[in-house]
Amino acid sequence: MPKPPLSQSTPATVRSAGALVSLEGAIAVGVAVVLVVRGLLGHDQSVSSGYGTAAWFAILGGAVLAAGVALLFGRRWGRAIAIVAQLLLLPVAWSLLTDSHQPGFGVLLGVVVIAALGCLFSSPTSKWMAAEYGQDE
Repeated sequence: MPKPPLSQSTPATVRSAGALVSLEGAIAVGVAVVLVVRGLLGHDQSVSSGYGTAAWFAILGGAVLAAGVALLFGRRWGRAIAIVAQLLLLPVAWSLLTDSHQPGFGVLLGVVVIAALGCLFSSPTSKWMAAEYGQDE
């Protein structure tokens, strides 16, 4: 029996996680662009620090964005990157809540991360992942 097209077989939880992870990746890439522009305009005290931080955000943000887009298109490989990214963002959200006097951003990030993890570990997502290996249950 032929497999259904990806759009029909990908659960809504995977697509939701893909949207959230894509948003996180797009924001990180946007931060990289802002840091480069700030460096070019001379707003950073250390040019190498601004460009280095921009490169870090671009590389990691690009990977997270790619994982999110992969999930949106029903590609299973994006789930592993998305889970690792969410687990790394949990302490960032906690730090924003407790140490940086940015509780609004901490709550927002925490909600997005927990929602994404909930989608990534939900039953429909797990069944979808297991279907790749012929284990429907």
